Amino acid sequence: MKKLLNNFEAYVCAAIFLSMTAVGFANVVVRYLTSYSFASTQELLLAGFLLLTVFGASLAAQRGQHLAVTFFASLLPAYLERWLRVFAAAVSVGLLLLAAWFCVELVRNQIASGVTTAGLQLPAWYYTAALPLGFVLIALRTVQYAIHDFHDPQIDPQLEDIIDA
Repeated sequence: MKKLLNNFEAYVCAAIFLSMTAVGFANVVVRYLTSYSFASTQELLLAGFLLLTVFGASLAAQRGQHLAVTFFASLLPAYLERWLRVFAAAVSVGLLLLAAWFCVELVRNQIASGVTTAGLQLPAWYYTAALPLGFVLIALRTVQYAIHDFHDPQIDPQLEDIIDA
């Protein structure tokens, strides 16, 4: 169970990417053989990209692989750098939870207005319902990494060369 939870985003990303590849490939084959294409392919791939981006961002947060401006923080004494990283993580988590709240409002608005997608005529909220979960996952993974980083800080090897010079 722990392996599933630790790798949840990786499994979701793999499933989404595999599905997107299958849909895109099927569309190319059908278009090549019949000169027709699936009208909904673009819609499905766009939704897949949206979900892949959010869950991929959560995976990156878990691994501490998000872009960060660490040069100036690395020039600070170690104890100040650690607290600066905690502060940056707290701000990030606050903004991510705010984004999750706005996505919940978006889903509520889409449900209330009955907006449907152009290709499949599905309710639009089907595609956006996973966004709040994705942003909450990114926030949780940011907290998870921040705790790990606080207790076991690691200096970027590229920055070590610059600092030592």
